Amino acid sequence: MPRIEAVFQNSQGESLSGLLEMPSGAIKSYALFAHCFTCSKDNPAAARIALALADRGIAVLRFDFTGLGNSQGDFSNTNFSSNLQDLLAAARYLEQHYAAPALLIGHSLGGAAVLAVAQDLPSVKAVITIGAPATAAHVKHLFADSYQQLQNQESVQVELAGRSFKIRRQFIDDLEQYNSVAHIGALRKALLILHSPLDEIVSIDEAGRIFTAAKHPKSFVSLDHADHLLSNPHDSHYVAEVLSAWASRYLITGQIPVKTDGALRPAVEPGSVIVRESDKKFAREILTPNHRLISDEPIAMGGTDLGFNPYELLLAALGSCTSMTLRMYANHKKIDLQDIVVELHHSRIHAEDCGGCEKQKTQIDVIARKIQLSGNLSEQQRTRLLEIANQCPVHKTLQSKIQIETRLVD
Repeated sequence: MPRIEAVFQNSQGESLSGLLEMPSGAIKSYALFAHCFTCSKDNPAAARIALALADRGIAVLRFDFTGLGNSQGDFSNTNFSSNLQDLLAAARYLEQHYAAPALLIGHSLGGAAVLAVAQDLPSVKAVITIGAPATAAHVKHLFADSYQQLQNQESVQVELAGRSFKIRRQFIDDLEQYNSVAHIGALRKALLILHSPLDEIVSIDEAGRIFTAAKHPKSFVSLDHADHLLSNPHDSHYVAEVLSAWASRYLITGQIPVKTDGALRPAVEPGSVIVRESDKKFAREILTPNHRLISDEPIAMGGTDLGFNPYELLLAALGSCTSMTLRMYANHKKIDLQDIVVELHHSRIHAEDCGGCEKQKTQIDVIARKIQLSGNLSEQQRTRLLEIANQCPVHKTLQSKIQIETRLVD
């Protein structure tokens, strides 16, 4: 699956480092992932969940908060409020370059953060918390030994998860602003709460507080036997599986997740195709009355390589039409044709190098088509099948004079 490095700025103009895990095929939705306190985007649980969701068609952006991982800034100057601003900056990045996030996922304190910021993101349809406290103030217990020192000092050095961090008094003071669950009751988003009854870092009682405060639709899933950090890969994959299935109920079927205006899938007339932007680069969604696929350009060309490039689509049209025409003829004539493989290549050559072309000093497009036929076929049948291949409708269209009429519409 494609992985894209995402770099964007926080409210102070400092660069934040992120990774966008993209699905290999069609994109169902975009999600923003907030990791646990003092963790980084490379936290194993966050990485596993993001990859598993991408495998299920959900693009996931995870990033390092200010002062953590590869992001710029001083962690000691941050607080919960600045974390919320970082989340908003990440959401703006998605909206500007791809699509506004429809899902917010938060692990541990990241869960409290997504609950607090969700109301500021109209594009978000659903919020998911994993081992999260009901409020940010819950993390004050991590500084119990240092709390008294902070009453008399501007900052103290603390040990968290085996690492040393400088915590300023303003960090503790800021947490007091987020000691209410009122925002959870006013969420107005679908909510999924995942929590382990064995969690020794954040008690499952916190999940109860979130669930009680929230309005419907809300759901709770117990992560039996899991620890707080989801150290067992099976737990991370289970979270992704449940999350993906649950979220599908709240993501509008047929919605174009990469359109920031929330537009629904347009009606497509039979015989027509609609092509719409999927991001602000080259990814495009191609719609027919009953089907959908993605076209794009390679990363080397400035795209994200999420689908066929336009010429590959052209070759695919000719190749599939060729194969279908051969199969239809073989079945009708009861020819023992076991398998058909069509290989195509597009190139441009100078007209003077083309023996059957009009002589002119220009380049022409050439499609080289190789057809491999398997079965008990006579030479006469093989020759006839080659003739039939050249009669496929797309072949005829490409070799005829095509007139393309283009006009602007409102």
